[in-house]
Amino acid sequence: MLLIFGILIILACVLLGFFVLVQNPKGGGLSGSFGGFGNQVMGVRQTTDVLEKGTWILSAIIAVLCLTSSMFVNRGQAPDMRKGVMEQSVPTAPAQVPATPVNPAPAPAPAK
Repeated sequence: MLLIFGILIILACVLLGFFVLVQNPKGGGLSGSFGGFGNQVMGVRQTTDVLEKGTWILSAIIAVLCLTSSMFVNRGQAPDMRKGVMEQSVPTAPAQVPATPVNPAPAPAPAK
């Protein structure tokens, strides 16, 4: 399922990049590259409106896909992410305590 979300997110990102690169803030953009063809069919204003709406829609789609894809992550099979790396590597069995304590040799008395 995550693979499908990943493919959809990448596709939406590529389309969003195309929409952003085609736009020109001065109004030239897509309509200027077709040499007046945009003016005859849709008009410059409508072309920029479509590109702007497409940009907003694709950015919203990417946000929704990213948020919903996090719901499909398998949490049961992955290691516990709440614990740190050091806590995961600590063995669970308690350390062995020697039965009889080892007493060191008594320190020599200080010289007078």
